[in-house]
Amino acid sequence: MAVVVISPNDPQSVRLDELGWADLGDSFAEMKLRAKDRQYNFPYLYDGDTEVASRAFGPVATPHAFVFDAARKLRYVGAIDDSERIAQVKTHHVRNALEALLAGQEPPLAKTKVVGCSIKWAGKAELVKDYMEKLAREPVTVSPIDAAGLKNLRQNDSGKFRLVNFWATWCGPCVSEFPELVTINRMYRHRDFELVTVAMNRPEEEPAVLEFLKKKQASGRNYQFASSQRDPLINAFDPAWEGAVPYTVLIAPDGKIVHREVGQVDAWALKKAIVKAMNERKPW
Repeated sequence: MAVVVISPNDPQSVRLDELGWADLGDSFAEMKLRAKDRQYNFPYLYDGDTEVASRAFGPVATPHAFVFDAARKLRYVGAIDDSERIAQVKTHHVRNALEALLAGQEPPLAKTKVVGCSIKWAGKAELVKDYMEKLAREPVTVSPIDAAGLKNLRQNDSGKFRLVNFWATWCGPCVSEFPELVTINRMYRHRDFELVTVAMNRPEEEPAVLEFLKKKQASGRNYQFASSQRDPLINAFDPAWEGAVPYTVLIAPDGKIVHREVGQVDAWALKKAIVKAMNERKPW
C-alpha cells in the first residue's frame, strides 16, 4: 500500500482569509516547509502551476481521497472519515476501504460525500487582487491609550485571542516585522482573533505614527502611548516587561499569556501558536 498526497491549489488564487486555519500558504516553498516540519513519510506533490493531475482526478474539495486497488482500478472515492472534527469521527472511510482491499474484500462503501474547502483552481487571481484592493481601502486610525486602557488591554475581556504588538517608528525590527503582523491579522481576524498595535512614540509624534500605519494598511485596532512618561504605561500592561520593543504578546480569552516574544517575531512560530491556541479552544 502506498500513499501519495497532491496539493491542487493555485497559490495565486487563495485569499488570506482562506488561510484562517493554517500557518502556511499553498506555495511549493511552503509545502516543503510543512513536509519537513511534520516529517511526512510519503510523497507530497505540488500541482498548483498546471493542475493537470488534479483535474484528471476531479476533486471537488480538500481533502478528497481516491483509493485504487493493485490493478489501479478506482475502488473508493470520497471523504477520509465522517467528520472534520477529530473527536467526532466514528467511521474511517479510507482506512476501511484499504483494509478491505488488503484482505481481498470489497470496500464497505464505494463513494461518500466530501466536506471540505473548495479547490482553488487557477483563474481566481483577479478575485484575489480585488480582495486585496478592498483591504487596502479599509480606514486606518490611531488613538491614545493611558495606563487604565493598557491594563484593560492586558486583562482581555474581548472573548477573543488578542495579539498585542508594542512598536515604534524609530525601531528597525518593529518596522521590518510590521507587514507580517498585518498579514496575520488578515488571516485570522474572521475567527476569534484580533490584532492590537500600540506605538510607544511620544504623543507629538502621532502624525508620523498614523502615516506609517496607513502605509502598512494597518486597519486593525491601533493605539499610541498617551504620555511621554512611559514607565507607568509599561507597568500597567506588564510589570515584568523591561520596555524593549518590539514586544509581542498573545493573550487568551481567559487572560492567560499563550505566547510572548521580545524582539522581532518569528512569523511562522507565531502563526503556529495562534492556530494551535484557537483550535484547542474551538476546533472548527
